Amino acid sequence: MSASAGSTESIHLPRGFSFSAVAAGIKASGRLNLALAEAAPGTTAAMFTKNRVIAAPVEIGRKHLRATRAHVHVVIVNSGNANCATGKTGLNRCVRVCRETARLLGIETEQIFPSSTGIIGVPLSVERIVPKLPELVAAREASGQAVAQFARAIMTTDTRPKLASARFQAGRKNISILGLAKGSGMIHPQLATMLVYLFTDLAATPAELKQCLRAACDETFNCISVDGDTSTNDTVLLLASGQHEIRLGTVRNKFQAALRQVCGSLAEQIVSDGEGVRHVIRLSVEQARSRDEALHLARSIARSLLVKSAWAGADPNWGRILAAIGASGARIHPKKVTIFIGRQVVCRRGVACAFDEAEAHRDLAQPSCDVRIKLRRGRVSVLLLTSDLTTEYVRINADYST
Repeated sequence: MSASAGSTESIHLPRGFSFSAVAAGIKASGRLNLALAEAAPGTTAAMFTKNRVIAAPVEIGRKHLRATRAHVHVVIVNSGNANCATGKTGLNRCVRVCRETARLLGIETEQIFPSSTGIIGVPLSVERIVPKLPELVAAREASGQAVAQFARAIMTTDTRPKLASARFQAGRKNISILGLAKGSGMIHPQLATMLVYLFTDLAATPAELKQCLRAACDETFNCISVDGDTSTNDTVLLLASGQHEIRLGTVRNKFQAALRQVCGSLAEQIVSDGEGVRHVIRLSVEQARSRDEALHLARSIARSLLVKSAWAGADPNWGRILAAIGASGARIHPKKVTIFIGRQVVCRRGVACAFDEAEAHRDLAQPSCDVRIKLRRGRVSVLLLTSDLTTEYVRINADYST
């Protein structure tokens, strides 16, 4: 299996997909902000935000998936406006964008899947989007350049586009998976503030795709956290064009591994590009009794502002980590907890121990650092990718809407 990430020069482009992007004037910067991906008639699976406040495109997207029995043909995405908390007007404007796009492509409105990302509570500028749809539809092509433009058009506070792909052999055929994502702030499990679009050229039923997608999300997108907030627009969409005659059921293990690799790469890219992030923390909770317990503890640590502030200063203040574990509500035994920063033990069985603070500081000052928690309760381990919390994060979010 071969893989690539972060660059369009070496991506594996699946057969049966075309992409395009234009600037529709939604952003004051004038940058690309409207993107389209067209798939050959195939199948779809999706995962959505767990936030009870959901944006209009999520509601309409779910409706269209039900209406077509998960046979979506086109994805259309705008950035700069979340179209959330906009009432019936927001729903109507979302449907209008889908309807006009479908008319230009000669397909049914329900075959369009919409997504939006950006500021909440502002009416969607359909008067700017609709006139740009003919240009968007005419520009679609199956090329690395078009993929790159799509990836840039869906960005908000992201500082760079996020791409990953993998390819594996099935008989004499090469099966490809391409992933494009945006995400920088409001990142926390379930799913996190992000839009993710995954494309593959094998053939699969919606049920098969959903099963594989759920497993990949559980191990990747549901194991990242930047700031502890969950978005209203989160969407992970997997589309299969069926351009190869290879059925997913005959290569399930290979496909699942490749999908996990692509999603894992995108998840890491999202955390490393988190708003104001300087340090990525690979937080491992080990020897837990269950996966739920390990995830709960990891998320509790990742949400702690005191812990994240210490990481921002590369301060090996293990006491804050221990306090976050104790405050988590998990029924752990403090005297069994051991904490590692880098390769050093900094707290042994819930008690201070001698360690090289300068070395621990140097480890935390790196772009990425391992922090491990051993509970001595069981055999289950979980890895969660998280980050520090910097003054730059505060600056970005203090004036996001102004």
